[in-house]
Amino acid sequence: MSDVIEGAVAALAEKLGDGFDGSAKFVIKDEGAIMVDSSGVRAGDEDADVTMTASTETFQAIMDGEMNPTSAFMSGQLAIDGDMGAAMRLGSALG
Repeated sequence: MSDVIEGAVAALAEKLGDGFDGSAKFVIKDEGAIMVDSSGVRAGDEDADVTMTASTETFQAIMDGEMNPTSAFMSGQLAIDGDMGAAMRLGSALG
């Protein structure tokens, strides 16, 4: 597992605590994928209700609170495929 994915798993776990109602996958370009569901946060590339794809820089900016997930989506820096409601719930939990 890459250092970026390892750090992202830790950052998401800290922000989300007990997990997420639904399933989501974060794909960090050129690094890998992270799964978020009711079991918590882990490295993985499974089917999910929603898949969000971003560069390492965009993902880090969202985690650091420097970029709003909605703004990232609207500016084309965050791609979302699947359940937009799940994406919005997750964005609220992160933001």
